[in-house]
Amino acid sequence: MKVYLDNNATTIVDPAVFSEMEPYFVQRYGNPNSLHLFASETHPAIKDGMEKIYAGIHAPREDSVIITSCATESNNWVLKSIYFEYILTGKKNHIMVSEVEHPSVIATAKFIESMGAKVTYLPINHEGIIDPQTVRDNITENTALVSIMWANNETGAIFPIAEIGDICEEHNVLFHTDAVQAIGKTPVDVQAINVDYLTFSAHKFHGPKGVGALYVKKGKELIPLLHGGAQMGGYRSGTLNVPGIVGMGKAMEQAIDALEFEMTEVREMRDAFEDELLKIEDTFVVTPREKRTPNTILISFRGIEGESMLWDLNRAGIGASTGSACASEDLEANSVMEAIGAAEDLAHTAIRFSLSRYTTQEELDYTLETVKEAVKRLRGISSSYAYAPEGHKSGLDSHHH
Repeated sequence: MKVYLDNNATTIVDPAVFSEMEPYFVQRYGNPNSLHLFASETHPAIKDGMEKIYAGIHAPREDSVIITSCATESNNWVLKSIYFEYILTGKKNHIMVSEVEHPSVIATAKFIESMGAKVTYLPINHEGIIDPQTVRDNITENTALVSIMWANNETGAIFPIAEIGDICEEHNVLFHTDAVQAIGKTPVDVQAINVDYLTFSAHKFHGPKGVGALYVKKGKELIPLLHGGAQMGGYRSGTLNVPGIVGMGKAMEQAIDALEFEMTEVREMRDAFEDELLKIEDTFVVTPREKRTPNTILISFRGIEGESMLWDLNRAGIGASTGSACASEDLEANSVMEAIGAAEDLAHTAIRFSLSRYTTQEELDYTLETVKEAVKRLRGISSSYAYAPEGHKSGLDSHHH
C-alpha cells in the first residue's frame, strides 16, 4: 500500500485542475503579450483564473495579486523590496520575523541583516504560537515590516494574524503574512484583517508546482525584482505562466469549495488518528489541536530518531516527514522543537503527518499499525530510550499525553 501523508510539503494536483490546464500547453499556447489571435485565445483564461484567485482570498479589485513562480519568490520579494525602499535609504532600519518562519523568510531576513538591516527573530510560546504581545513589545518607530506566517508548516499552529495586523496598523508598520499553509485549511480573507502583503503557492492546495502569488494592498510599496517587459503591471516582468494561472485559479476555487470538508471531515480523521498515536507510550504533540490547521500532526516519539522512523515508514510505502520538506536533506533538530525548548532527546524525534481531502481511513489505519511496529522495533534498539531517567521521560509535561 502507498500512503501519502506529506501534504504540507506538496499536494496531488486535483484532476479537475489538471484538465483545466491541459489545453494551454499544446492547443492555446500563444504568448498573452503578443498582438495576434494566438495571444488573444489565452486572455479569457487568464482573466478567469485571476478572478478565482481574487475571490478565494476576498481581495478587492483595487488591490493587486501578482503571479510569481512560488511563495519563496514572493517572500523574498517583500523583504528585499522593504530593504531597498526603507533600509537602504535610511528611512527605517528594523524588521521582525518569527523564529519559525519558512526558510524563504528566515534566509532572506539573514541576508538583509548582512546588508545592514536590524532583524528581531520573535520567539514562539510553549504551544508553538507567537504571542501578539511579543510583537507589541519589540515594535519601534524604526520598524519597517513585520512578517509572520499565518499557519506553521511543521506544527500546523495557526498564528493570531488578526491581532498582529492590528498592532502593526496601530504603529503604522507594514505587515506581511506567509499564508502558504493557510489556504484551503482555514478561512483567509484579506479584508477581514489588516494585511499589506500576503503570499501563497498553488501546489499546497492541489494546484501545480512552480506558480504562486503575492497579494499587495492598494497603495503599498513594492519594488520590482525582475525588470524587463513590464508584465503584471510592471511589477514582475516575464512571460505569464498561462497554464499555471489557470491551474492556480481552479485549485483556489476547489480549495474554497472543500474548506468546510477540510474543517470537519479531515479534522475528525486527523483527531481520531492522533488519539490513537497518543496511546503509544511517551509521545507528545506540540500545539493544541483546536489551534492548528485541520490536517497536521507533529508528534514526537521519545527515544526514536525522526529519520529512523521515516526509514521504517518509507519501507512500508508511507510518505511523512520530520518537519519542513526544505530541510529534510540535513539531519538537523526540528526547528519548532528547539524553539519551544524541547529537551535535546526530543528535538530529533518529531514526525509530521499532514493529511489532505484525498486521505482515506484505510490509509490511516495502515499507517497506525506501521507506526506501532516501528516504535516497538526502534525503541528495542534505542540506547537513549532504555536508559532515560524516570522523571525525565515525560519531557514537556504540559504536552505529555
